[in-house]
Amino acid sequence: MFRLYKLKDYNFRLVVYLIVLSIIGVLLVGSADPSLRSRQIAGLVAGIVIMIFLSLIDYSWILQFYWIIYVVNIGLLTLVMLFGMTVKGAARWVVIGGIQLQPTELSKVLLIMFLAMYFMKNSESLNKFTTMLKVLVLVAFPLFLIFRQPDLKNTITMTAVFICMYFAAGLNYKTIGLALLIIIPLAVGGLLLITKTDLPIIDDYQKERIMTFLNSDEDEYSEDAMQQENSIMAIGSGGLTGKGLGSENEKSVSKGDFIAEIQNDFIFAVAGEELGFVGCAVIVLLEFLIVFECLRTGKRAKDLSGRLFCTGIGSLIGIQSFINIGVATGVLPNTGTTLPFVSYGLTSLISLYIGMGLVLNVSLQHRVTYEGGPLNGRYAIRTETR
Repeated sequence: MFRLYKLKDYNFRLVVYLIVLSIIGVLLVGSADPSLRSRQIAGLVAGIVIMIFLSLIDYSWILQFYWIIYVVNIGLLTLVMLFGMTVKGAARWVVIGGIQLQPTELSKVLLIMFLAMYFMKNSESLNKFTTMLKVLVLVAFPLFLIFRQPDLKNTITMTAVFICMYFAAGLNYKTIGLALLIIIPLAVGGLLLITKTDLPIIDDYQKERIMTFLNSDEDEYSEDAMQQENSIMAIGSGGLTGKGLGSENEKSVSKGDFIAEIQNDFIFAVAGEELGFVGCAVIVLLEFLIVFECLRTGKRAKDLSGRLFCTGIGSLIGIQSFINIGVATGVLPNTGTTLPFVSYGLTSLISLYIGMGLVLNVSLQHRVTYEGGPLNGRYAIRTETR
């Protein structure tokens, strides 16, 4: 379970990226809503403590309980479906021990943990139809529970993460081509059914967001269109260096109440206005460096499960960052996706730090090649130190 590691092998570079980005998040959340600053700080401290603790536990020992992890994941999502608190038409929160949680955020990390180990256990048959069918059923169940909340954004996000992990696990190009021939027509057909018919495929507010994005000129006065327009103007108004953190100007996006959920979905607008282009560039760079470190760590992992877990976490952070920034800049329709380590949300923040703790442990156990090449055609694994 616990191993002895050398301090010099710890990936302090990744830790610095995470802490700096999270501190920027605390400052931006505090500027958007000062009443949330102390809670975000508490979440950050708790996340760092949990990350350090998990980084010292052998990830292989944790992942061996992958079926238990899967059952716990299903249990949490079922709990939401049965007893979830409904806020703005969506039941995504539950109260456990007096603490309000959003289980879907933890579910994303748990699903990545399960898939990492499941793919490794079935690595020899991943391209067989029976294995593919089993994987699709296992993934479809939690995704369906997430979709039913309703939470379309996280359903799409985790579908994309699943695809990235399956590809990294060794899916051959023939299978990929066949999958694309099926997925693309289905996606196009689904979009046509959503936009051209009144079939209840998704909720009305989700359809409205898609229609507003596709017909932005016609629906320029709708709430979603105006929120994105205000976000774009806020980002542009910051110029090169921004107006400064905590601006008291009533016309600012954070003080003027021009955008709903400014501390979550549109935190990048606050960054653009108060920190300017330089601040936004720093945030994008830090998100990129964290993703890069995850993928780099995965490439050097001692086994396939470690590589796939790092790939999954890196994909999750990268995809969420792209969607959040894309929404804030008007490139994508409004989805309500948070910006990793920056947006307000304690469950999301702590869940991501759980994932990063395991990534740090993967980095402490890496694949090495002895002089003269691989040992007996295989890589020798050094598990005690990096």
